[in-house]
Amino acid sequence: MMSYFVFSLSLLAILLHSCTLTLGQNPASAPVPSGPTNITKILEKAGQFSTFIRLLRTTQAGDQINTQLNNSKQGMTVFAPTDNAFSSLKAGTLNSLSSQQQVQLVQFHVLPSFISVSQFQTVSNPLRTQAGDTSPGDFPLNVTTSGNQVNVSTGIVDATVGNTIYTDGELAVYQVDKVLQPLSIFASPSPATAPAPATPETSNLKKKSPAALSPSSGSDDTPADKSGADSVNGVAVLGIGAFCFAFWL
Repeated sequence: MMSYFVFSLSLLAILLHSCTLTLGQNPASAPVPSGPTNITKILEKAGQFSTFIRLLRTTQAGDQINTQLNNSKQGMTVFAPTDNAFSSLKAGTLNSLSSQQQVQLVQFHVLPSFISVSQFQTVSNPLRTQAGDTSPGDFPLNVTTSGNQVNVSTGIVDATVGNTIYTDGELAVYQVDKVLQPLSIFASPSPATAPAPATPETSNLKKKSPAALSPSSGSDDTPADKSGADSVNGVAVLGIGAFCFAFWL
């Protein structure tokens, strides 16, 4: 009887040990490692951003964003236009841009710092984007707020910031309903300067022929020929001289 009791206790101990090992090795209890931030995967999960994703890939701007996010703590904010926003552009707009302009267009949608929705209330305009210069006529980006609504203006279009697609304290991705078009790329060229109207004096000069402007053309301003008058005067002097000589004799 005692042997049977000892055997039962031993068997129970073995079963308890086996259960402990099995629970300790359960993969569900292990922490899930977080992968590196990937802007294209974030947009793919959200949906309706296929055109912007394609631009991020073809310009390699997506790789640059991922590299900066995963290798620095500077933070970043991305305005992501929806597919409907791109479809509202004039047909062939993207294809008409050079490779450099496509890169600048994507960079114009990226701010080199993290900005939360509440921080849009206090930011200073113009916002600096990765496209560079904020001077008038280049890449200025201005934000205005009205209550909880955030609007973004480029000087060409006014877009509304919609949903927050993603935020983790370092990266913020916001949906916008229009493609942010920078002045440097999409502004209409200024018309060519028209020639100055001709003055009356200029018109008169153009109407006169070169001969009419020549001093030897016999115009009213040219002195009259005096050769005939000189000849008459010479004859008169000779006649008077001959008369005086005859009288003296």
